[in-house]
Amino acid sequence: MKILGRMAVFPEIPERIQRLRELAYNLWWTWNPPAQRLFATISPEIWQSSEHSAVRVLLEVDAGRLATLASDGEFVARYDAVCADFDGYMHPAATWFSQTFADEANHTIAYFSAEFGLHESLPIYSGGLGILSGDHCKEASDLGLPFIGVGFLYPQGYFRQRVTAKGQQEAIYEKMNFSQVAAQPAMDSDGHEVMISVDLPGRKVYAKVWRIQVGRIPLYLMDTDVEPNAPGDRVLSARLYGGDHEMRIAQEIMLGIGGVRALRALGLDPMVWHMNEGHAAFLELERCREMVQGMDVSFDVAREIAAANAIFTTHTPVAAGNDAFNYELADKYFADFWPQLGLDRDQFHDLAREETSWGSVFSMTVLALRLSTLRNGVSRLHGDVSRRMWQFLWPELEVEETPITSITNGVHTATWVAPTMDALYQRYLAEDWYAHLDDPNLWEHVRQIPDEELWDAHNQLKEELLGYARARLARHVRTCCAQRDMPDRSHWQGTKNQDR
Repeated sequence: MKILGRMAVFPEIPERIQRLRELAYNLWWTWNPPAQRLFATISPEIWQSSEHSAVRVLLEVDAGRLATLASDGEFVARYDAVCADFDGYMHPAATWFSQTFADEANHTIAYFSAEFGLHESLPIYSGGLGILSGDHCKEASDLGLPFIGVGFLYPQGYFRQRVTAKGQQEAIYEKMNFSQVAAQPAMDSDGHEVMISVDLPGRKVYAKVWRIQVGRIPLYLMDTDVEPNAPGDRVLSARLYGGDHEMRIAQEIMLGIGGVRALRALGLDPMVWHMNEGHAAFLELERCREMVQGMDVSFDVAREIAAANAIFTTHTPVAAGNDAFNYELADKYFADFWPQLGLDRDQFHDLAREETSWGSVFSMTVLALRLSTLRNGVSRLHGDVSRRMWQFLWPELEVEETPITSITNGVHTATWVAPTMDALYQRYLAEDWYAHLDDPNLWEHVRQIPDEELWDAHNQLKEELLGYARARLARHVRTCCAQRDMPDRSHWQGTKNQDR
């Protein structure tokens, strides 16, 4: 394997198994155990050391190993079966969306999020928000939704936590090599790589757009570590949730305003714009600017049009978790922008004004709430909390009438159901149980699973979890021993106390 800049040069893949590269570059494999087992078989060692990365397996495996597998009848049969499943998934006769909304196939949904938790080999997420975003992408793919994701491809991702021998936490950032992940440059209709720019104080900042294929849906991620940018701007999208307030507002301008421009450069005109948390709220300002400048309408008209097809999901029920900036910072970054909206300074501030115990601030959540029509919390209780938190924006309404509803968070089932349980469900529910998740009659068959088999599956998974935890602990002990120059004792057998 050779890396030339950001271009990956793969070892020669035999023609008989040539589609391995196509499979590796579509994250469909991340929720399909047979595909995962196929890549693990190629090189168990690389599979484990690469955080289960199909791309790195193909990059790092010896060409001779691929030649051997191409003539291995059992491997080829498994490869053919995975390719058949993949083709059936990517080109179905119908999907839930095509059957339910036959006349709305081109009504694209643009989904903006600061993080996407798709797989451990792509560390561009930190927690629940990212996991939800990743699961939304996968479920949208399963349903056949006309869905596109927009975010950042952080070169340094999110930090890995390490605890030193002295018990101190360290945040370890490792620079991601984009040639080793399932990302490819996004291309416009003329076949050119997409590069967009936004105006920041005294300069333009550029971002290259990358495309990650998640089953049937594309995810477009921006990267500011590109040649036209000054060193300080090249690290603008380096880390998720890094830096001070100035770094944060610059990132959110790039996500919201830059994200809209990326979609325009790709020739996309979404019918629905979804802001997953307030980080992306500036996208609505850019949409309003487009209309004020291009359609010669007032800001009030543009705002009404933009809000009509904008959705906002709020996640954080505490004030500290909702981004807000002081007005001096807002002035620094938007003094040249609000005239393009036909607004003065006070009118612009009023769009996001929130009075807090420490003074008035420019709130991203308030901006998103004011510039959207559909708004939701992520559980019934959170919807109630959110209505109480933000009722001041609608003082004429009672709390229970505040226009924030709730949609309870779910998960992408195929990602989170263990293969052991999948096998159990196939035996007792249906071989295609996953295609009928929302059928209540399917789940009646759970009663047919013998208690002994269910308990055995539970114990097997528990044993795997404990084995994983012990292996991680052993690796941690070895690291601490090396730091202290002490004998490695990670091979010691656990006592009853340790096991507890």
